[in-house]
Amino acid sequence: MTGRQSFERGFTLIEVLVALGIVAVAMLAGLQATSALTTNALRQSNVLLAHICAENELVKMRLSKQMPNVGDSSQACEQAGHVLDVRVSVLPTPNPSFRRVDAQVFDGDAPILRISTVVGRF
Repeated sequence: MTGRQSFERGFTLIEVLVALGIVAVAMLAGLQATSALTTNALRQSNVLLAHICAENELVKMRLSKQMPNVGDSSQACEQAGHVLDVRVSVLPTPNPSFRRVDAQVFDGDAPILRISTVVGRF
């Protein structure tokens, strides 16, 4: 063998850096996907808790067996250790025997969910 043919086989520094760059990009993509999944899971949890709070207020209104008064009200609702603000708005309709009821749930100033229904005279 001559001196030129007796070099050792291995990776050059540039090949190693390129491989590390590819691994870093793949790990960053995985981290972003994990972050998106976590954010979505938290959002779904908040929407579920907000839905429970809004439904509780609407059911409370139906069970009162009285025509709700037109106006706005606000109640605190605690679910799973998290306090949410439920704002109920009662509006008149063209038919005086019915009222439109909107229940909107907020986490601080951020709206989470809005549910609307119509309540009739009992």
